[in-house]
Amino acid sequence: MTPPDDNDAGRLALVFGLGNPGPRYAGNRHNIGFLVADELAGRLGSGFKRHKSGADIAEGRLDGSRVAVAKSRSLMNLSGGPVAAAARFYKVPPESVIVIHDELDLPYGRVRLKRGGGENGHNGLRSISRSLGTRDYLRVRFGVDRPPGRMDPADYVLRDFSKAERAELGYFVDHCADAVRTLATKGLEAAQNEFH
Repeated sequence: MTPPDDNDAGRLALVFGLGNPGPRYAGNRHNIGFLVADELAGRLGSGFKRHKSGADIAEGRLDGSRVAVAKSRSLMNLSGGPVAAAARFYKVPPESVIVIHDELDLPYGRVRLKRGGGENGHNGLRSISRSLGTRDYLRVRFGVDRPPGRMDPADYVLRDFSKAERAELGYFVDHCADAVRTLATKGLEAAQNEFH
């Protein structure tokens, strides 16, 4: 992969799906960012390739726009380094980086898009904010609902989706990928108008 030239850099969307690498975590709620990234890579017609940023990256076009979709090879809590390194490589400013992550404060399957905000206890977001030096990046929040009873939220997000949730997961992943595509190609306001 070669870095974009200065004329093309503004037209590239850098999308990071958050998750933990490896089969042990593959079906976890915390890995919804990886699942959506996989769907987007399929739409790009591109496989993931190891990148010097510490992420695996798939490149291609969505609706005519250049897009790079990335998944960190480090654990979720260390996502910031690869995100910042990829943003530097592609010359994408922090405010244009798109991060897909699980969100406890949304009902299962609900998708919400925003720029900036707090991390709400999400260690992956905290790492990204620290590494980018700002919270002012784009977030695609995928609802995984609150844990039942008194279950520790950290334990809950590291559990697999339930059987009932899995029955609808493909639909919700596809819907979230649609939202990311619109965000990457048409911008935040257009995506919020369509998907909120």
